[in-house]
Amino acid sequence: MKIDFIIGSLNAGGAERVVSRLANHFAEKGYIVRVITFRDGDGYSLHPSVSRIRLHNDLKFFNYTIFKAFIYLFKFYWYKQNRPKIISSHIDLLGLATIPVAKFLNIKIVVTEHFNHFNQEINFSKRILWNYFYKLPDAITVLTNFDKPYFEQRNKRVRVILNPCSFEPIENLNTLRKKEILAIGDLNRLNHKGFDNLIDIAISVLPYHSDWKLKIIGQGDEGLKFLKNKLNNSPIENQVIFTGYRNDINELMRSAEIFILTSRHEGLPLVLIEAMSQGMACISYNCISGPSDIITNNIDGVLIQDQDIKEMCLKLNQLIGDSSQRKFLRNNTPKSLNKFSIEEIGSQWENLFKEIIENN
Repeated sequence: MKIDFIIGSLNAGGAERVVSRLANHFAEKGYIVRVITFRDGDGYSLHPSVSRIRLHNDLKFFNYTIFKAFIYLFKFYWYKQNRPKIISSHIDLLGLATIPVAKFLNIKIVVTEHFNHFNQEINFSKRILWNYFYKLPDAITVLTNFDKPYFEQRNKRVRVILNPCSFEPIENLNTLRKKEILAIGDLNRLNHKGFDNLIDIAISVLPYHSDWKLKIIGQGDEGLKFLKNKLNNSPIENQVIFTGYRNDINELMRSAEIFILTSRHEGLPLVLIEAMSQGMACISYNCISGPSDIITNNIDGVLIQDQDIKEMCLKLNQLIGDSSQRKFLRNNTPKSLNKFSIEEIGSQWENLFKEIIENN
């Protein structure tokens, strides 16, 4: 079976990491796999047998229209030898290009939503995609049961398939860790990731723990400037570290104590799964979808009422001060991660692909 994974780029990001993980998994199982992108970026390694198809031009993806992406893809698939058995299309409005190409050329297609529907901006393009184009794919996958009923109004075949964990779970949970709190995300999406509030939380909590650091991992010049200005002349200015982009996230997670997620909205936050896999004690806002699909409160992590800064400060302060609580949470994470293994998730994708093809 030939499978094409299509996404805007393979720049650093959760959806891009999922695509690369799935592509590698299917390549290892002997499938013919290609990853097709429309703009530069290779933030993740691919299996040697995975083919990279770059339908790029000199302009950035978001500076040219979806119509041009449609043209590039249509021209590529016009030749029958280039057509796959099935397309797995990822990220949002790209479906406006991939769905009509697939349907016109009679190629099976699965479209994946990586974010929850509730907190997305429903502009004209999104309305067209969801209300009309989403009737056409052979299946739509979503990340949570929260989204399933919404998209079932548009397509009868909607499947909940979780994101696979990108990292191998750590075996030794008792290694010595630094007194660090990690937060990870695109700094320019600081409102989405809640980094503005994270600084306020840190200013409230860290003065009581002068030997602890907050390490914020991610890039974005505008967001970095805003956050540094917010920290300027605060009592914790020297306790907050901005690392920029890092490609050794798993190593940073293995050496730090606490992971914090302050997002205002998420789909299924892969970074939270990854943090748990590396033995971190996790604390997260229980935003409308995602964290509660991953964490069982006070068993393998701590869930905080959505955007309740007062409660977050209180519980974070307790977590910093209680090493036994951190150890308890850490020791409960391995058994909660089985459902996020690449073997389990890959099997669900494989079954879906086979079902679609066999029901031709």
